[in-house]
Formats: sequence, structure tokens, C-alpha cells
Amino acid sequence: MNKVILMGRLTRDPEVRYSAGENALAIARYTLAVDRRFRRDGEASADFISCVAFGRSAEFAEKYFRQGLKIAVTGRIQTGSYTNRDGQKVYTTEVVVEDQEFAESKASSDSYAASHSHQSAAPSMPSPSAASADGFMNIPDGIDEELPFN
Repeated sequence: MNKVILMGRLTRDPEVRYSAGENALAIARYTLAVDRRFRRDGEASADFISCVAFGRSAEFAEKYFRQGLKIAVTGRIQTGSYTNRDGQKVYTTEVVVEDQEFAESKASSDSYAASHSHQSAAPSMPSPSAASADGFMNIPDGIDEELPFN
């Protein structure tokens, strides 16, 4: 079985092209920065994974995905090779996207973008009453009966 699940941030806006012909097919390419779970010497490290999406998935990426956005992707690994202009063989590995979705809220994404831009704008923080210190929303008392997963 060839199945990949990734969650990371887009390193740049997706690059989208359309195939030639009567029924043009959208092809989106983007790179995900996926944090490694374990760190050496306290340094943050990430893997940069190339992804390619086709058709409606590519059109969705073109319309909604932007640099810094955290997304979750499922797909399969595909390897290939080609000969470059210098006559050298180049090997490629990429994830062919089967499903992609947002992995954070719009507010979190905007906050992340603001904190990582070169502007001096401060990121917006959720109100203390909406979220606890661990980042999860507090569930009001007495709502247990309404939750579908008791």
C-alpha cells in the first residue's frame, strides 16, 4: 500500500498551470514544510515535501491556498526521473494529492501570517474566555447532553 498523510505549512503560494488541449487540466505544485517530531539539540527542523494536485484539487489550491497556510494532505508517493539539459539524470519524489484540507482556522492562519510577516503588526490572540492555556476551546457546563460523542 502506498499512502501518505502530511500536515504542514505551505512554503509559498501554489504554482498552477493548465495542460494544453480542449479539456485543459489544472496542475498545482506546492511544497509543504512538515515539522519533525523529534529535534536534535533543541533545534527546530522540518522536511520539505513536494506535492502535486490535479483537476479540481488543483483549482481549489489555486483559489484558497497561500504561503504559510497549514494544511493536511493525503495521497501517494510517486518517484520518477528525467535527464536535464546538462545530460545528467535527475530523480524526483513527490506526493500526488488525493485529498487536501485546511488544518487550522482562518483566524489562526491570519494570526500566523501576521506574526511571520516583515510588518510590525501584532498577531491577534483569541480571548481568554474562548480558549484555555492549551489552546482548546472551553466547553460550557451543562452542554454534555448535546454532544454526539458522550
